[in-house]
Amino acid sequence: MCCSLAAVLGVLVHVGVTRQTVSAARDKALEQLHDATRAYEAGEALPPESGLDPAALPQSLRQLALSGRRGTVVAERDGRPTMWAAAPADGRALATAVDYEQSARTITGLDNAIIGSSVLAIGGTLLVGGFAVRRVTRRLHQTATVARRISRGELDARVGDAGGAGRGASARSARLDEVATVARALDTMAGTLQAKLVSEQRFTADVAHELRTPLTGLQAASELLPEGRATDLVRERVRTMRRLTEDLLEISRLDSGSGVVETDLHRLGRVAERVVRAAGTDTEVVVVRDAHVETDRRRLERVLGNLVVNAHRHGRGPVVLTVAGPVVTVRDHGEGYPEYLLAHGPQRFRSGGAGGGGGGGGKGHGLGLTIAAGQAEAIGARLEFRNAGSGGGAEAVLTLPWPPAAGGR
Repeated sequence: MCCSLAAVLGVLVHVGVTRQTVSAARDKALEQLHDATRAYEAGEALPPESGLDPAALPQSLRQLALSGRRGTVVAERDGRPTMWAAAPADGRALATAVDYEQSARTITGLDNAIIGSSVLAIGGTLLVGGFAVRRVTRRLHQTATVARRISRGELDARVGDAGGAGRGASARSARLDEVATVARALDTMAGTLQAKLVSEQRFTADVAHELRTPLTGLQAASELLPEGRATDLVRERVRTMRRLTEDLLEISRLDSGSGVVETDLHRLGRVAERVVRAAGTDTEVVVVRDAHVETDRRRLERVLGNLVVNAHRHGRGPVVLTVAGPVVTVRDHGEGYPEYLLAHGPQRFRSGGAGGGGGGGGKGHGLGLTIAAGQAEAIGARLEFRNAGSGGGAEAVLTLPWPPAAGGR
């Protein structure tokens, strides 16, 4: 706006001064033409710079005078700007010339002064405005960066801790009230959110711990019941409750990040075969290209085991586990993952109408895929869920980090 204002003011000054200068030169030329007309009518000698049909008279002004009207025009004469005035005189053009060079020089000097001062004013405004805006945008950029960190799960991130600029927030609060208010609001929101999540994680862990003791006793007591259908049902429900309790504890540890990742070099094909044997399911293992990966074997087995069990529980056979370098794919031939899982990933205790591929959401408590996703993130792997194209079914694709020293077979 400052730059636009400077430009508008410059144009207004130019137009005003030019109009005034041209008007003064025109009045002088018309006055001199009046004197020449009076001298011509009196039969006296014409004043200097006046004459009948001068050769240098512009053609447009000559035609105007011959048509019986008078007028003025600025034109070049011998390379110098000149103000011409002409009037009719017995079928001829009586004209007079006034030197316009000084007026033109004045307008040119004024234009140069306007341009120079406008450039200086605009340059100074841009420097000052750029410096001021940069201070504000730098703080807003830090606030946006912290907001993205919070959205990625770094709940301890704060704008007040974002580098040296953040440490001076209180000193600049008087000048950046709005930005400081946004930063404080974001820090307050992050702190409140962190406190609530920590409280929920602690509650989940405490509940799971408290349930383990009675469930252990209940399982021991169920083993003493006489054999029968009712006893088998009780034992199966107790085992389900124990698995759920262990899953809750594992999710609590994943949320808190308290677990330790112990990496070593492992053959991926061998790990996949071990997982399928431990799951006790009819799963085909296809090793297209084996690879050595540096990872936490226990966590990797947990991820693959959950994917295989989930495929059998919520999809349809055949279930195929394929190893292709550092990429492991678990595919079933059911109805595919539900839309919510493809869009937002696995969600705890989410139940959906569509079974397929399980997504962990067709039925059951839905913690298997949540744990698989959490463990995959812990070992630095990428877990993707998608529906297979030809033949139908669901695919879970686990891509493990490929170490520099890794090799294939």
